[in-house]
Amino acid sequence: MGTQVLAGKRPLAVASEAWSGLRYVARQPIMDTRSRVHGYELLFRAGPDVAFGGDGDLATRTMLDNTVMFGLDKLTGGLPAFVNCTRESLTDELVNILPPSMTVLEILESLEPTPDLVAACRKLKCAGFRLALDDFLWKPGLEPLVEIADYIKVDFFLADADIRKKLLKKLNGISVALVAEKIETQEEYKRARGEGFTLFQGYYFCRPLLMENRKVPSNRLSQIEILRLLRADSIELKKLTHLVKRDPSLTYRLLRLVNSPMCAIRQEVSSIQSALLAVGEETFRRIATLAITSELSNDQPAEILRMAFVRGRFCELAAGASGLDSTEQYLLGLLSLLPAMLRIPMAELTPALPLRDEVRRSLEGEANRERCLLAWIEIHERGDWAGCDQAADEAGLGANELSRAYAEAVVWAEGALKFAG
Repeated sequence: MGTQVLAGKRPLAVASEAWSGLRYVARQPIMDTRSRVHGYELLFRAGPDVAFGGDGDLATRTMLDNTVMFGLDKLTGGLPAFVNCTRESLTDELVNILPPSMTVLEILESLEPTPDLVAACRKLKCAGFRLALDDFLWKPGLEPLVEIADYIKVDFFLADADIRKKLLKKLNGISVALVAEKIETQEEYKRARGEGFTLFQGYYFCRPLLMENRKVPSNRLSQIEILRLLRADSIELKKLTHLVKRDPSLTYRLLRLVNSPMCAIRQEVSSIQSALLAVGEETFRRIATLAITSELSNDQPAEILRMAFVRGRFCELAAGASGLDSTEQYLLGLLSLLPAMLRIPMAELTPALPLRDEVRRSLEGEANRERCLLAWIEIHERGDWAGCDQAADEAGLGANELSRAYAEAVVWAEGALKFAG
């Protein structure tokens, strides 16, 4: 699924000299049958041109340099990283710069299983790398690669039901994890599970079946209002106290926090307001934001919460350079996944949200100024670099600043989830 690049033999260091710091990297989760993240496919931008026409050797070195610069552990939270590889990156052992224990090398479907490629893959497997066959369709000569593969990825868009049936029959008895790619709906997800796939890649988990005529629960509206207050420069204490009182789960978290060594309170608190004062604004902002967002995504895959944190933090970080309000942008990014969290259409959610009309309309999909950062990160999540460039140009945004904000947001979100857990 990733961007294909070429490779050669010049030093890796030249990669950073060529593109003037322009680096795009996105990640797409690979989920298991319990809706847990098994790993991430990392999608890299090879260079500044939409259709790369320059030095192919340099392009792969830029991709590998990106990996080293960002760090796989930070980009994937310690989970396996699936990285697309070309023939040269495998046979010339360029991928040895990556940590074997964390890396799954994806062998592109366009590669012919020549003896030198098979030998290189066997050597890499012995070194501790795992191997995946990308966009797999059976063809003569693939048997040696199938024998050593850990994963086989099948594109549901390219392979129809009949093709998949024949393919799975050929793979019967082979010990390999089957990954269904391009899974966009729950119907496709159920079909893939029924066929024997155990891992899934696509956006099905962010497009769950919506409940018809379902209203927003009142406690959810209260939590969203708390989120709005928490992002303001100065908290309205009385209003916040009133809202927290109406949320038993948040009240419990607050009181537990007051009683923790972090606060070192030497006397009992007699009210929600005194507890808020004891904890302090900044600490309460953090614990409440994490607690509320976690509850909003309850009973949904944890990846939805992770994506919401990444979107919110990215929009907040990039807001300053874009002339937008950072507090408002944080909420916009965070709340953009509410339909997936609550299984309620956005059109039914927005009337109840305590936001400006422009922000509400941007959540509904209107292409206004307030939505420019959210639009960029939605495109970026798909690894559509041409779309990213177009969105950045149309909004007058700097690609370097946006890429840095995204990388920082990923790291922040991983830390936030560890704190929440």
